Amino acid sequence: MHSIRRAVTLAIVVLVVLVAADVAQLSAQGKDPRIGTWKLNVAKSKYDPGPPPQSQTLKVEASGKGEKVTSEVVGADGKRNTSTYTANFDGKDYPLSGSLVGANKVSLKRIDARTTERTDKKDGKTVMTLKRVVSQDGKTMTVTSKGTNAEGKPVNNVVVFEKQ
Repeated sequence: MHSIRRAVTLAIVVLVVLVAADVAQLSAQGKDPRIGTWKLNVAKSKYDPGPPPQSQTLKVEASGKGEKVTSEVVGADGKRNTSTYTANFDGKDYPLSGSLVGANKVSLKRIDARTTERTDKKDGKTVMTLKRVVSQDGKTMTVTSKGTNAEGKPVNNVVVFEKQ
């Protein structure tokens, strides 16, 4: 009887350890690869129309069922701009401040584990869509932006960021 209790106790301990390992693995797999700080690689990016900014840093933080993003840009003219938003990946509109294209709302959709789509709107009208793809190794993020700038001119940028 005593050996049966020991065997049952040992089996329970092994089961608990296995479940804990599975939970830890799922948690690591579920981590969003966009979370972190990203710096613009101007040389690998294409701006149409140009000129490209001098620099840009993105800080992406987990927030609810989405993200909080702070973008700090130093423009070609040396002027600094900060834009921010906090939004869920649910396709709904959330406030956006400091947009260089004049947008005042942002909505997010998750395409897959490494791909998201962001839509910037001004007064309910889409002005920019940004498809954001993190590389398989998690070291680079490519953002393809299509829409119109603050002057209403077409924008077609492919911007490369490197994780810090």
